[in-house]
Amino acid sequence: MLERLFKLSAHQTTAGTEMTAGITTFMTMVYIVFVNPQILSAAGMDTSGVFVVTCLISAIGCVVMGLVANLPIALAPAMGLNAFFAFSVVVGMGVSWQVGMGTIFWGAVGFALMSLFGFRSWILTNIPTCLRIGIPSGIGLLIALVGLNKAGIVIANPATMVAVGDLTSLHCLLGALSFFIVVILATRGVHSAVLLSVVIVTAIGALLGDVKFTGVVSMPPSIADTFGQLDLAGSFNLGLSGIIFSFALVSLFDSSGTMIAVTEKCGITDDRGRFPRMKQALLTDSFSSVAGAYMGTSTVTAFIESSSGVAVGGRTGLTAVVTGILFLLVMFFSPLAAMVPGYAVAGALIYVGILMCSGLSKINWSDMTEAVPAFITCIMMPFSFSITEGIATGFITFCVMKIGTGKWRDIHPGVALVALLFIVKFVFVDSH
Repeated sequence: MLERLFKLSAHQTTAGTEMTAGITTFMTMVYIVFVNPQILSAAGMDTSGVFVVTCLISAIGCVVMGLVANLPIALAPAMGLNAFFAFSVVVGMGVSWQVGMGTIFWGAVGFALMSLFGFRSWILTNIPTCLRIGIPSGIGLLIALVGLNKAGIVIANPATMVAVGDLTSLHCLLGALSFFIVVILATRGVHSAVLLSVVIVTAIGALLGDVKFTGVVSMPPSIADTFGQLDLAGSFNLGLSGIIFSFALVSLFDSSGTMIAVTEKCGITDDRGRFPRMKQALLTDSFSSVAGAYMGTSTVTAFIESSSGVAVGGRTGLTAVVTGILFLLVMFFSPLAAMVPGYAVAGALIYVGILMCSGLSKINWSDMTEAVPAFITCIMMPFSFSITEGIATGFITFCVMKIGTGKWRDIHPGVALVALLFIVKFVFVDSH
């Protein structure tokens, strides 16, 4: 049956190898079931419910990806977009999490339509490299800022906007420890570095009396408080159009880039970045986000951690199916998830931020028409605490720099249109 479903021999792999790869991928990305509830709780969402939904949608996304696309790519709620949803959209804009979840839903629908009608390649081809790099890098800085704040290392200050917290406090010390455990273990090639960091720091917190032990195993909590609670009508308005566009656009970059990176490691991409069953993979990704928003979690995307499973031999969808089954089993460990304090996930957030900023080395810093848009896109996200504002100012800056230096022919009509729409949004929507 496995041979018929996944064509193991054609991919020069075995069921044993695929299962090992699935376990490896799971161990590198299971941290999301602890981190995602922590972040979404800032939006007022039920932590235990989000934990179960994170497990469920990750399981569904992985299994469908494996069965439909037959690729060793695992899906889960995206790091970065969960922070954007919780801190920028809900807390920053003052909308309810139900309305915010509606914007994720409509963004996912937009991404699904782009995938269905083939707009994906057109958009990816024509958006400038400096913006394609600046957007994930800016998200990385935003995630790192959230992590530093959860650790108490960076705090708000009315006089200087931000300041250093009490570096001798328990939370600050354990937050710093969580970061160093992650980066040292990851540097030494330990696949489950993030998970180990969360477990070790939570255990230390429990030993010091700062974390209350609530058990290990239980039946999964109810998801009634999150399932189907999104506000589709309230979120479908002009004032939130920039948020919806941001979710769709970032999902497009994130998923496509990750899938290409993982399939390149498998050796099945061509010189244009295309791989077998690409459309099925992108549709699985986008429809998982639609389902995830309805169930009560932020945008779902392909995880770069899938490459760890590929590194140990994963070549087919069986790897993703095994990962999905393991996510289902984790639902029964909700008491452990409830114990995890904010500072225990701080290191994971900062580490993810580092990984997302790695692309900045590819920017042509000697060409200011490329460097300036990338820089503005990157810094505006953490400084404005909004991915949307970063994308908007990046597109506008790119057009201004190219026109001002006589390089207007470098501006694709689609890029000019997006910049113009953002200007209209600033002038006629945000100002009222």
